[in-house]
Amino acid sequence: MRTAGEEIVASCPQCGVEIRTDRRFTTWCAACEWNVDPQGPGKEKRGLDRVRRGLAQRYGARLFDELRGGDGKGSGRTWSGPLAYALALAVHGLTVVLAAVGLWGLVRGWGGLGMAFGLFLLALAWSLRPRPNRLSDDDRVLLRGDAPELFALVDEVAAALGTRGVDAVVVDVEANASVTHLGLRRRLLTLGLPLWEVLSPQQRIALLGHELGHFTHGDTRHGMVVGTAFRSLSTWLYYVRPMPNPNVVQAVTNLACVPLRLLITAVVALLDLVTARASQRGEYLADGAAARTGSTEGAVGLMDRLMVTDSIVTTLQRETNSRRLRTGQAGEQNADGLWEALVAHLDSVPESEFERRRRVGALRGHSVDASHPPTHLRRRLLLDGTPVPAAVTADTARTERIAGELADVRRTLAREVVRDGYGDQ
Repeated sequence: MRTAGEEIVASCPQCGVEIRTDRRFTTWCAACEWNVDPQGPGKEKRGLDRVRRGLAQRYGARLFDELRGGDGKGSGRTWSGPLAYALALAVHGLTVVLAAVGLWGLVRGWGGLGMAFGLFLLALAWSLRPRPNRLSDDDRVLLRGDAPELFALVDEVAAALGTRGVDAVVVDVEANASVTHLGLRRRLLTLGLPLWEVLSPQQRIALLGHELGHFTHGDTRHGMVVGTAFRSLSTWLYYVRPMPNPNVVQAVTNLACVPLRLLITAVVALLDLVTARASQRGEYLADGAAARTGSTEGAVGLMDRLMVTDSIVTTLQRETNSRRLRTGQAGEQNADGLWEALVAHLDSVPESEFERRRRVGALRGHSVDASHPPTHLRRRLLLDGTPVPAAVTADTARTERIAGELADVRRTLAREVVRDGYGDQ
């Protein structure tokens, strides 16, 4: 084995081929895939997580074949859409029934035990009610007046996709991004600063194109009716979850809740099943929107960054822990340069490590989460198609103006991350 700086030159112990890799990352062989996945698949998911992951793999692979073959580009509306709405309305209907029975009990049992029962049911129904998304007081919210250049870019990307932009942008510390509705008509874009920082300008446009692309085709899972039904079912599961370290009474309560918990889990699984195909298809179509706006190269580069989000998390944890140990005389940790250190690390990742991550992703079926198709299939579908140029571009001056608009929130979030620790918020 020879070393030169960070590079390691060695022979593969399995096939003898010369290996050139970076000492900071896993040593592996591209020829025979020796040591490509030294950690293995990890702990297997259980319960609903396992069901959701299985659906993502199944529908993701099936839709990949359909879309690559040129099929499945229509509206994608099937029986599953009406069935999803029917299930969601049944969930909300149960909430209405609980409220009605609670009101009846409150009126008929006024002054007696029936009144307490009625109040309980009314409180339960209130907690299960369909609730539109709202901004939290802790959210770092940008409106059009706060970041006109960023909103102009979002509007340009939206116009290229035939939709409209967003009404607010929330910047947080997740290595992710998403869109949703606020109330009935307002649109919200959430940008995870760690992900945004490590992307190139065209990859950022591809990210915006992907997220705004969700508005151009229906995904019932994130709609008002079905989305709020999922939240109501999650609340039900929270109420009937088993109590840890139970005493005798709690153990009996846990046992009594088993049938209800199984029933609610079955309804969630069924709702997952009937919405899975549309959700997976929506992600593939959103990837196409990413390519049209930010170019195929930008969209593929975005996929590569998504493959190493765990490295983003690890790097931020290491940086924040190091800075917290170097507490200044005023008792404040130094947050200067946090995002720059993250970008420098991601930029130093060699292509061999990205290729290893892609192969591991194919072996494990990596996806951003259980609502997304496998990332390697998303990447392959983009590469198998005809390369498309960017409909939207951002020159250096535009990129710098957007960075200036985000400067205050960058400093604020860096201080909070260093103060509280990354992943501890």
